[in-house]
Amino acid sequence: MNRFRPCLLIHHRHLHQLQNAGPLCSQLKSRSVIRFSGPDTIKFLQGLLSNDVRRFGESPHEDNSPVVPHMYAALLTPQGRFLYDFFLYRQSRPEEKLDRNGSVEILADVDGSVLDELLATLKKYRLRSKVDIENVAEDFYCWQRYGRGLSEKTPSVEEPVAASVGWRGGDNRSGNSASRGNDVGWQWFKDPRLDCLGFRGIFPSGTTPPLVESDKETDEEKYLLWRLEKGVAEGSTEIPKGEAIPLEYNFAGLNAISFDKGCYVGQELIARAHHRGLFANVCFL
Repeated sequence: MNRFRPCLLIHHRHLHQLQNAGPLCSQLKSRSVIRFSGPDTIKFLQGLLSNDVRRFGESPHEDNSPVVPHMYAALLTPQGRFLYDFFLYRQSRPEEKLDRNGSVEILADVDGSVLDELLATLKKYRLRSKVDIENVAEDFYCWQRYGRGLSEKTPSVEEPVAASVGWRGGDNRSGNSASRGNDVGWQWFKDPRLDCLGFRGIFPSGTTPPLVESDKETDEEKYLLWRLEKGVAEGSTEIPKGEAIPLEYNFAGLNAISFDKGCYVGQELIARAHHRGLFANVCFL
């Protein structure tokens, strides 16, 4: 059953309770983690995914788009239909240096229900590319921090700290230190889709993420209700795989598509539909 449909059946009382709760934190057991590494990592992902993965580089791109530590993207069929979504993270380590080939380690938060199928698809596209693709789901967990107050500009102590290392944020060393789970550099990032969705991150298994209060940790269903109330679908169980056109699910408004990056799998249909104005961007509040 498509999990996105129950949003029409959510009781208003439950939504009201959730809107007044927070900040909440949920481990996303429906998501798994894979790792890309090797000298062709950026080149490989750039030719596959809908977003501009070159923005993981050390310096701003030629069009002055900012360097980012994470992003949302999709893998499509050659006909431009949705297959899988990705939350991509470049872990920031002071000693890390990119070589001329753009070699960098990228972690991806993906739909766990189709993990084996997704890995097989990626390896099919890999061909002779010098990139390793590993299932590290046992080593890392995905988490979401959300609820009342997280998306508001408040003078609270903790939210500016988390926001300082978020989407398109600057290199705030004090913020980085305060929001990390350990000395490796795992941290929260603003959800790249919409501010109202809160913060997202990948953390080592067996650890509790920073800024998480024990009485505020709750099951993933609460996050599902929060996200569906915002009108945002996620994963292959909610977005019909091989059928949905990403623009129908507001992937442009959710910062998952670059219309300037050039060719990637399924790009032709997306570009044509966008430039003809067949789908209007929608911003859910």
